[in-house]
Formats: sequence, C-alpha cells, structure tokens
Amino acid sequence: MSLRFVSDQSFNSVRVSRREWLRIGTLAGLGFGAAAANIVSHAVGKETVAGAETPIGFGRAKSVIVLLASGGQSQLETWDPKPNAPDGIRGEFSSIATSIPGVRFCEHMPRIAQAANLMTIVRSMSHDDLDHGSAIYLSLTGQFHPRKSSNFPPRPEDAPALGAILQRIRSPGQFPYSAIQLNGPVLIPDAPSPGQYGGFLGRKYDPLTIGDVTQPSIILDGLEPLPELPTMRQSARTSLLEAFDRMRKQADSDRSMRVMNDLYKQAHSLLESPRCRQAFDLSKESNAVRDRYGRFRSGQACLLARRLVEASVPLVTVFLNESIRGQDTAFGQTDAYGWDTHNDIFDSMKNHLLPRFDISVSALLEDLNQRGLLDSTLVICMGEFGRAPRVAPEPNFAGFSPGRKHWAAVYSIAMAGAGVARGHVVGSSDRIGGYPETTPISPGDVAATIFSSLGIDHSKHFTDATGRPIPIATGKPIGELYSAT
Repeated sequence: MSLRFVSDQSFNSVRVSRREWLRIGTLAGLGFGAAAANIVSHAVGKETVAGAETPIGFGRAKSVIVLLASGGQSQLETWDPKPNAPDGIRGEFSSIATSIPGVRFCEHMPRIAQAANLMTIVRSMSHDDLDHGSAIYLSLTGQFHPRKSSNFPPRPEDAPALGAILQRIRSPGQFPYSAIQLNGPVLIPDAPSPGQYGGFLGRKYDPLTIGDVTQPSIILDGLEPLPELPTMRQSARTSLLEAFDRMRKQADSDRSMRVMNDLYKQAHSLLESPRCRQAFDLSKESNAVRDRYGRFRSGQACLLARRLVEASVPLVTVFLNESIRGQDTAFGQTDAYGWDTHNDIFDSMKNHLLPRFDISVSALLEDLNQRGLLDSTLVICMGEFGRAPRVAPEPNFAGFSPGRKHWAAVYSIAMAGAGVARGHVVGSSDRIGGYPETTPISPGDVAATIFSSLGIDHSKHFTDATGRPIPIATGKPIGELYSAT
C-alpha cells in the first residue's frame, strides 16, 4: 500500500511573516479572550467519579468518531419526519417505525431505523448561521466564524478545528496523530471549507487529512518503506532528516520550512510503526465486512474510522461526502453528491444520498457494538444545518424538481456510545420541523461534549502562539444525552 498526504495547495502556499503571525495571534487571542470572559456557567447533569463531581459522561470515551453530512442534511427526510404536516411541508417520503418505541425515521433509512436502539437522536439543534463555509466552520471548531453566513476560504487567523485543539493539548499516545480526517478535505463546493485546519495554532496542528480511501494509495505517497530496504538505509534516512533539522535551525526565519519539517517528522513517525501503517490497510478486512460497509468512498471511510479507533486514535472525522454539492458537476455520480439539495431533493436523497448513508452509518454502529467498542467510542452524526420546512423550487440552482433551502433554526443529529443513552430522544421540533419546541442545543455544546467525553475539562484553556489563554470550548456538555442511563 502506498501512502500520501492530501492537502489544499492554494492554502498551503500561503506564507506569512513572523510579525504577521504575531499580529494574527494577538487578534485571535483578543477575540477568544472576549469569548472566554463571557462564558456562562450552565447547570448540567452531574455524577460522582472517584469522589469528585464531574459532568455525566466525562472520560467515558477513548475515541470519538464524527460523521459529517456536509451540505445541510434535511431533518425532515432523515431523523425527524413530519408525516402529519401539511402538503408542501411533509415531503414525498413516508416514515417507518424504528427500534425505539414511538420514534419514526424516513422510510429510506431502514437499517439505521433498526439500529436506532443504539443511539440518542437530538432533534433540537439550532443556530443562526446560514451558509456552508461558516456553518461547517462552526460545526468543526465549535466557534462562530467572524463573518456569519459566508463562504470565506481558510485563513491563518481562523479558529482551530477541534482536532487541532486536541493535538495542542494532548500528546499523541500509541498513534502519532491525535486527530485524523477521512474523505477530505471537505469542499464548498469545489474549494476547501474553513474550520478543518490548525488555524491560528499553525499548520503543525492540522489534523492528518486523508482523501479517497477506496484508492490503492491513500496517504503519504512513496514514503512507505520497501520490503527490501535494509535497516542501514532506513537509519540513513533518519540521519538525513536530522541534517534537514540542522538546516531548518539555520533558516529559522522561514516558517514554511519549519512547518514542512514538522509534517515530515509526523509522517516519519507514522512510517516507523508497522502497527500504524497496517491500521490504514483495508485489505486486512474480510470481503464480507467491506461489503457490509459499502464499497464506496463514505462506506470505506467509515470502516477505516473503526480501524483507527482500534489503533487508539482519539478523534476521527469522516466527511461522508467530499463536496457539499458535487452533483452540479458530476450529475448521476453518486459518490459526488452532497446534501445541499436546493432542488431535486427527493430524487437525490432516494437514489443517491440515503441508500449509502443508511448502509454505512448502520454498519459502523453495529460493528462497533459487536466488537465491544461502542461503550468507549462516542459517535456523532451531524450536518452543519438542516433544510427549510417548505418544499419549493429555487431558480438560481440546478435541478429539475423542487427542494428545500438552508435552515439552521432547527435540525437533528444522532449520537451513540460512550455512555450516551440507548434508544433515547433529546429535544423536539415543532409540528412542521421549523423551530425547536425545547431548549436549543448548539454546535458549541457538541464541541464541549466531545472534549468532556474524552476526559478533558471543556472549561479549561490552552494558549495560542503569543501565550494568550483560549477556552477549549464555549458551550456546555449535553447532560440530557445520558439521562436514561
């Protein structure tokens, strides 16, 4: 198996002076310092762990898997159908019973419906950001973009992704990376979204991003040691790396060289460990298992996520679709489709999006459960927002039939594992799926839950390049997730 890095060349080519990096760090620190000063203490569920009062679910996860359905997955055609809503709102699909008594999902999610007793559905997610780039940024960082409802490219002053924060505050354990992103980078629709990089922490803290895992070469192309490579030659490579390190110190003013050196060291650490390399080798899985996950990009990425959890990677993010709206340029090619269904929503979801979503997500949950991994793995399936209640054509978008607009006022996500209640529902939306009927839950709360589940106090701080304290998360752990346990 050959391995290669995947990255956005236009973003990588940005070079910033030391003075500019200090200015950016200062501005970022000031912005986040203000956020820290305004953190409000929330009452959340508590339990006693080792004699100390701790948020429920704290430290229950060894790993977290985030499944991002980017593009704005419709809550009405997935987790929160409204079969009794008026015509023009309820949509074309029927609903089906799930393994949770009284809870119904979309008819095109039969496998997930059967696995529903493994998860909790959150039906009161809400925020007010209405464009993909800034809303994905919110989902992946837990922080609002400085320009809400925008599609800015990634910038050095961005907030770091949750995975970048994790790599900043926790040293890698058995695996040389604390955070890995699969089937990425996520595109909006053909350029990388902000929020999935190290931001003001620097490229050194970028999560390792892997592209199409169905290809024979998935990361670090050309760096895997050949079987015939003698130990002496491998040692020579290490000596060469040390020589480059000395050269780096002589050219310390060139930040891009320092970043490349850090990335190369991480790659070298990965290659030195056969156990790490083998974690990426999907050929180790049986044909039956690979078929169950689906022989397509999102399915095999979910399978690789399970293998990385077994290799002790703390945070794995799977982009279930590479682009929010790839169908515009690859109509009919299912792997290209994203959840941005302004038009053709029912055809796109029935024939392209939901069948693969149903196969892969159910396979991951069932596989983790059967292997005894679900109790120590938090799984979160979410989009950046939902879709509007009313079905209507949008003339500014391609398509032949009506769809739904962006909608962030209410949407749904699913969570499972690591102490999360099984067969449970948190929150509710109104009769047309337009607004929350119960207390809204934010992406910042999801971020706080992720860190808390990993045993990290979300109220603590880390420091930026200038030493300024930055809050790990500004939301609160979702205590209701554990209320039925």
